Amino acid sequence: MTSLQKLHKKANYVPTESLEKKQEKRQAIEQTMEKLPNGARRLAVQLRTPIKADLIWAVLTDYNKLCEFIPNLASSKLLSRVGNKVQLHQVGKQQLIGFNFSAKVLLELEENQTTGELSFHLLKGDFRRFEGTWKVTPLKSGGSCLLYELTVQGCIGMPVGLIEKRIKNDLKANLRSVESEALRRQTSLKTK
Repeated sequence: MTSLQKLHKKANYVPTESLEKKQEKRQAIEQTMEKLPNGARRLAVQLRTPIKADLIWAVLTDYNKLCEFIPNLASSKLLSRVGNKVQLHQVGKQQLIGFNFSAKVLLELEENQTTGELSFHLLKGDFRRFEGTWKVTPLKSGGSCLLYELTVQGCIGMPVGLIEKRIKNDLKANLRSVESEALRRQTSLKTK
């Protein structure tokens, strides 16, 4: 069993109630990375949070506002929606060893709120491969487990080793940002 499969298995694992309350307090993010052929990488990151799954889902699917709270996401625009299929254009920007780097992607997403899965794949963009899944799993206590899996392969000439560490850090920051935005919205609902 690969480390990625172990992380997936943990995402469906619900700890006993006494441990769960301790674990849901600002969890450390679990992360794995697999090196694939031709410079591709498969990464998975997971976070347990006391925030309800439906609120996490609402944040993840608020496509036009993602750039307001996801670091290094310069723009995010919903282009079309047909049933549970969505097309989304995003531009990511960051500074890497003193140079400004940006990447554009046109993604197709498939929403399955029943299973808590939001799968995506690249239609067009600055990567050879960019695909993955967000998965939100409710926990018995009312909180949720958020899992993000990404397989990415840069264009020819893109130094994967150089951006590998940055991608790992960005994925952690993305999960924390989703959690923080959900917490902000939850707090705002309580004060209304």
